[in-house]
Amino acid sequence: MTDAGLAAEKLPVDPVESAPANDAGRDLMSKFDALIAERQALIDTGVTDPFAIVMEQVTSPTEAVIAGRDTILLGTYNYMGMTFDPDVIAAGHAALDQFGSGTNGSRMLNGTFRDHIEVEDALRDFYGMSGAIVFSTGYMANLGMISTLAGKGEYVILDADSHASIYDGCKQGNAEIVRFRHNDVEDLDKRLGRLPKDAGKLVILEGVYSMLGDIAPLADMVAVARKHGAMVLSDEAHSMGFYGPNGRGVYEEQGCDVDFIIGTFSKSVGTVGGFCVSNHPKFEAIRLACRPYIFTASLPPSVVATAATSIRKLMTATKKRAQLWDNARNLHGGLKALGFKLGTEKPDSAIIAIILDDQQQAVAMWQALLDGGLYVNMARPPATPAGTYLLRCSLCAEHTPAQIETVLGMFAAAGRALGVI
Repeated sequence: MTDAGLAAEKLPVDPVESAPANDAGRDLMSKFDALIAERQALIDTGVTDPFAIVMEQVTSPTEAVIAGRDTILLGTYNYMGMTFDPDVIAAGHAALDQFGSGTNGSRMLNGTFRDHIEVEDALRDFYGMSGAIVFSTGYMANLGMISTLAGKGEYVILDADSHASIYDGCKQGNAEIVRFRHNDVEDLDKRLGRLPKDAGKLVILEGVYSMLGDIAPLADMVAVARKHGAMVLSDEAHSMGFYGPNGRGVYEEQGCDVDFIIGTFSKSVGTVGGFCVSNHPKFEAIRLACRPYIFTASLPPSVVATAATSIRKLMTATKKRAQLWDNARNLHGGLKALGFKLGTEKPDSAIIAIILDDQQQAVAMWQALLDGGLYVNMARPPATPAGTYLLRCSLCAEHTPAQIETVLGMFAAAGRALGVI
């Protein structure tokens, strides 16, 4: 600091005299006024605030108590129903008893416990990969891997409908960002062809897209990426556990060789956390360079213990996978037969989206279903592609055939009462 800077630092400042005349300063919260007004207008119509749902009690992977009412859960990502698995819960209890409630540090310092090593070993075994790194959330996994892998003078090429965590990972880094049209192999090829041949390139894809539940043509896209010398990262958050012969994801189902796989514990695994697995021989270097890994607290021992147990059980969860796909086919077929407009022509995943005309219709349907004892997600722009309003159903392997029939009856009653079908 210069002498002048030191002198200025020592001068006493009168906050009243230094304030701009007749100006108290801008309220930084004022930028949210339009958002606050929009939410209030929605609540003023008499509907339940869709962003303030409280699970008063969760009684099983598929049922909860909301506003004092027994409710079927069709809006969680508990795809494989592992949240109440006795072995998973027992592992969490044992870790709490042995290691306490938290680590009080980052993985780089004192935050690596026995079960952090165990869950990374479980991931290596599950994916048949040599490297695995666990992050505090799936969001942090994308944020960390993307911002670390691609740097200045390099390129990230991503699908226009990519998840917010992917976009935020791009913003966190210094690479040039190139978007291509959703699931458009030709557009990906064209945009890669315009980039310098000798530049580092990372193509980011998703196995299952979370809003409509559609899948990517990964095999064709990976082939295009290889043609242009690009590396590939596939986010398999919404396919882990039930897609592919071993439940590894869409990339496994389509026989793709990708460089990096991102996933999360908050869906099929049934707890919280994120990860990346890879066979790259230099993969461990990520731990030394990735800021969202280095500068955040590590997951509590009970969380990683439950994750490790769940992942190992998912390796042999053949019956659960089959039941989840049966549920998806039955719900998709039933809704289609009723006349609802769906996000996909066939049940591509455990996500089934019902497309509505506008926000008013979406809110009315959502409220009618909730009042009848069914919870689904309501989604709207800008989170949804192409400005659509939709209700998103997320199926679970633990949903029974009787529950699926009940759900279809609820949709039929609400849809007919509101003139949707």
